[in-house]
Amino acid sequence: MSDFLDLRAALASWPYDPDADARLGRGDDGREILQVRTLMGLEQYEVDGRPDGARPHGKESALEYYVEMLERAKAAGRESEFELDPSQCAELINEGTLYYLRYVRLFQLKDWRRTLRDTARNLRAFDFLRRYARREEDQLYLEKWRPYVVRIHASAQAMLELEAGHYEQALDSARTAIETINGLEELDDETFKFERQRSLTALRELVRQIERSRPLSEIQRLEEQLRRAIERQEFERAAELRDRIRALKKERAG
Repeated sequence: MSDFLDLRAALASWPYDPDADARLGRGDDGREILQVRTLMGLEQYEVDGRPDGARPHGKESALEYYVEMLERAKAAGRESEFELDPSQCAELINEGTLYYLRYVRLFQLKDWRRTLRDTARNLRAFDFLRRYARREEDQLYLEKWRPYVVRIHASAQAMLELEAGHYEQALDSARTAIETINGLEELDDETFKFERQRSLTALRELVRQIERSRPLSEIQRLEEQLRRAIERQEFERAAELRDRIRALKKERAG
């Protein structure tokens, strides 16, 4: 029996549209899966566990396997001897690409919680490689993309907070990410510089959007009315508004 599968019918049932090229659905066994329609075919990802469904070294991911190795080394008092050789680093880097491909689509589908999960996982892998890779080139290989992953993680967190009506928490997530990116060690790498600037620009715009959409408090509304009254030279109205603002502030302070 041939394992060859003609995908013509499947492709015809889902025409390629770059604006709607990802979807969540259920497999034959009921598990949730992520599918992506590419220009010439289909991609499929598991939404839980490793995106390709593999279990390297009998674990959910290679990262989990090597973290367990590290914990055993620590328990034996041999953490200083633990290191990742080039082939192990390559395995972790390639695995991280799988998670990247999935969280980009999850973000596109506004699946904020799973985006948070996968970006947090990749940042953990970045830290692990930075700390334990034997070669400096492996330690630094992923760092050029750290600003981007920090941005996507913070953006997903902010959107989750906004959906819950938590505007201040959303602002805090975006502003903290800006501080984190500004505090990153400078790399002499064009990709790093590009991703840092792009991420800072995007996060600052997110802050502005949140501030514009944030419901105004009573004092903020009165201060906005005061500003307009002064612009119109409505001085009696302005004085009245100042008195109301002072009274409210005094009441809240009390």
